[in-house]
Amino acid sequence: MFQYFTGHTATLYQGDKLIVFGGENEHREYLSDIVILDIPTSTWTQPEIRGQIPRGRARHAAVIHDEKLFIIGGVTGENNVILDDLCYLDLKTWTWSRSWRFTARFDHTAWVWGDRLWIFGGLDPDMERTTDIWWLDLKGSPFLGTPSSQGTVDSPGIINRMTHSPDPVYSSPTQQLPGRSGSYAANSGSVQVRNSGRKKPIAPGAISCHKFRSGPYVPALFAGTHFQAHASGVLLDLITPSETVRTYECKLSALELDTLRWQKLADGQEIFKPGYRWHYCTVDASGTKAWLLGCSLDVGAAPGNSDENHMSEVLCIDLEKYGLLGNELATLSPDQSRALVSERSGLPPISGLGADLSAVFDQPPESGSDADFIITANPDDIESPDDVAEDVAPTESRPAFLPANAPTSPPIHVHRIILQLRWPHFKRLYSAQMAEYHSKRMHIPEPYSVVRAFLYYLYTDSISGHPEYCSSIIDVAGMLVMANLYDMPKLRLLCVNRLSRELDVENAAIIWERAGRTNEDWLMRRAAQFCLSHWGRVVRTDGFKSLSRQSLIELCEVVDMEGRIVAGPELELVGALGAEGLDLSRDTKRSRPSVGGAMTDDVDDLEGDDVDGMEIV
Repeated sequence: MFQYFTGHTATLYQGDKLIVFGGENEHREYLSDIVILDIPTSTWTQPEIRGQIPRGRARHAAVIHDEKLFIIGGVTGENNVILDDLCYLDLKTWTWSRSWRFTARFDHTAWVWGDRLWIFGGLDPDMERTTDIWWLDLKGSPFLGTPSSQGTVDSPGIINRMTHSPDPVYSSPTQQLPGRSGSYAANSGSVQVRNSGRKKPIAPGAISCHKFRSGPYVPALFAGTHFQAHASGVLLDLITPSETVRTYECKLSALELDTLRWQKLADGQEIFKPGYRWHYCTVDASGTKAWLLGCSLDVGAAPGNSDENHMSEVLCIDLEKYGLLGNELATLSPDQSRALVSERSGLPPISGLGADLSAVFDQPPESGSDADFIITANPDDIESPDDVAEDVAPTESRPAFLPANAPTSPPIHVHRIILQLRWPHFKRLYSAQMAEYHSKRMHIPEPYSVVRAFLYYLYTDSISGHPEYCSSIIDVAGMLVMANLYDMPKLRLLCVNRLSRELDVENAAIIWERAGRTNEDWLMRRAAQFCLSHWGRVVRTDGFKSLSRQSLIELCEVVDMEGRIVAGPELELVGALGAEGLDLSRDTKRSRPSVGGAMTDDVDDLEGDDVDGMEIV
């Protein structure tokens, strides 16, 4: 039914439709058609479009939000004019809005998060890959919700300077693109809208821009094949192997949109196997999996499979493995993405029902809280339940497994109904009418602060920083252990997400140990890499000194057999200090930073106080 075209966008709508806009046809004409594919029936349709039809374009960005298809940028015209406009199609009335000025680029990515329209990547009018991110505040902008009046349709005029023109003006009917024989006449695609002589207004709403100049985890956009996609409140940047970029040079990075901070999630060797090329990337609707489509380079494969135009290979990347929450959980737990901001302001981000329930958490019955159950834990200064005495017989008031003289924490007053609804283990225990059912008491052999933070999560569905109940990231690491023990996957995912975001020198060793105890391999590798990259500082922390002897030995053995300690001044000389750090997944046979004899002599002469900053390679 439809002719061949490329450079278009295909956006998922209502879960079972693809809305295709724009592109370039076989006659090299830029289109502004709207066609819809109904996926269950494999049927193409063309809606009747009204309003001011935007210019035909290709290599633009499109995103659907609030029943509107937003179109941003792209290229158009015989000399590839780079567009800077923004418009939207109202999917309820199929009416185009007017066009506004935003920023000029193409081959970029657009998404909506936090009531903001974001764009990143692509090329600018100077044909340079951009390292800045732009966003437009959509909230409280009535113009973005009101389509303009009907526009007149006519052929486009010629723009004299075929580069970026932020305010193109069609000055006269004689300035038109020359006709082409056999040109493609679409429902609305090959015809254009005559603009008035006025400049396009700037897009309504607050417009902001942030440029990433340098940083240890900022991806280098100038080399390699990059795929960008939004999921779970972060922007993913994936560098894939190519002829000039090897697997060990690839990586998966994430930009936290609430803090605008880049983090490295995985190295290329964790994701890719050699012998493949990847050409397309998309993220599923849940935001938990990324899919790559490509081809095999194996010449011995089946006929056609080694052709890069033959997309025969699919690679699935589990994003939850790298601590991403998924779109639904990120939406249901918005406070998780605001944890750091809330900690700085001192205000907990809990709201709604969670805030109401938290008001009666750990309040004695005489205060009017109607608490009907008591939970105790180990005092915070007891590291292990082995420290508890075992030679005293239990009494009726305590469970059989806890000696009467065992030191315990102050009682934590809770409500049975909340624990039964939110904690599967407690529900099973209570249904079986175990000893806790009769005594209305329960002891959890974990530190008091961790148990209190865990119970607070059951009340509020939040593990964000709270000055009283979850004040330390070490408590979150302890909750990861409890989530693993009691098989609570949502809590586990929340803990991994927050621990990965707040990894630092003080807590890296503890996070490494807790991740190893709970079989969180990705978090354990990341914490180990952080420890080795900042070894001189980590070994001086209380967290490192609190590790058991066996854990200390295992952490030291993470480094490869040829590893050695390099002093901070030596790292400065080779330009490695303050960089991204060391890559544990790289081949140890690759060359490492080395210093010549003269440089070594200089380092040997340094006093002990000057070598506090040391790294391991």
